[in-house]
Amino acid sequence: MLVVKKFGGSSVANKERIFNVAQRCIEDYKAGNDVVVVLSAMGDTTDNLIEMAESINPNAKKREMDMLLTTGEQVSVSLMAMAMQALDVPAVSLNAFQVMMHSTSRYGNARFKRVDTERILHELDSRKIVIVTGFQGVNKYDDITTLGRGGSDTTAVALAAVLHADKCEIYTDVDGVYTADPRIVKNARKLDVVTYDEMLELASLGAKVLHNRSVEMAKKYNVELVVRSSLNRSEGTVVKEASHMEKMLVTGVAADKNTARISVIGVQDKPGIAFNIFDTLAKSNINVDIILQSVGREGTKDISFTVADNDLENAIKVLEENKDRLTIQQITWEEEVAKLSIVGAGMMSNPGVAAKMFESLYNSRININMISTSEIRITVLVDEKDIDQAMVAVHDGFAVND
Repeated sequence: MLVVKKFGGSSVANKERIFNVAQRCIEDYKAGNDVVVVLSAMGDTTDNLIEMAESINPNAKKREMDMLLTTGEQVSVSLMAMAMQALDVPAVSLNAFQVMMHSTSRYGNARFKRVDTERILHELDSRKIVIVTGFQGVNKYDDITTLGRGGSDTTAVALAAVLHADKCEIYTDVDGVYTADPRIVKNARKLDVVTYDEMLELASLGAKVLHNRSVEMAKKYNVELVVRSSLNRSEGTVVKEASHMEKMLVTGVAADKNTARISVIGVQDKPGIAFNIFDTLAKSNINVDIILQSVGREGTKDISFTVADNDLENAIKVLEENKDRLTIQQITWEEEVAKLSIVGAGMMSNPGVAAKMFESLYNSRININMISTSEIRITVLVDEKDIDQAMVAVHDGFAVND
């Protein structure tokens, strides 16, 4: 059996935890399995490197940031190989270039194009544990690239897909996927199973357990994931294709504070204006989420939408530069907002879900700024100061912990 095991930064934060991870991987190895391990950078390494870079050059090129940040994973994998060797188990550490994990050329947020397997299979045939750097790829210029925060999850799923692994285990510092953030919602409970679609929505909407692109890839290649803790032996949460069993009405509640709202005021009320605005933003790689358009009045309308906090400055700059062409009279923005979402495949066949969510927020006197829906999700924008209270209110309103 071939097993891919991914460990996050907190799982390898110090010497003791490195040896703990090494022992867990060796258990699988000694059971006769082929083992591929994917690691993130140790502890707060990435944050510390970013801080150091900003102290030297706040406007550093993304290419150079990728060169810097990928050193963190290289440290992790080499130390892990040393730990396993110290325990008399053959192991080899490989970076993205040595495996050859081909990616797109977008620095800071690259995507995998293909992954070569020859080197990994050769090392596995030699009965070694193979330890691979997460979070990184190599583009057509032979430059190292990064996949965005949480990208090690995507590395693990990509390797599991191309190697046709029997299991892909994602180890973190929590026991699995919860109905809400257990640090905020004290009665949140761990889910035994969650579907790809539900997990993709939760990951995209602020649940930090899995990188959303890793779930996207797992669904595409039918890679069954298990999310479990590296600090205990609990079973964790299985992420897989939907079953035919009756679904809970709401599977989980997620919050995302990395959100800003932009309003473009007084644009012309005619066909093509909305397309021009969002096409202009898309060409600058700015993702837009919730969109609200006002009813036209006197030949103009207002459009409000949300973007990630780190895209706000660039979005405003792009809109200002194209203000006349886009017929924008005024641009306003708000940073102190957050998204609250409920997710559940059971919502599709149950009317009144939105009303229940809005009732829960009303009972807590929390105002809703914007609303967005899909078949299995309802998202509202609220003031950031209210987000924790809102999460508890909605979680309790749907009794998600039942």
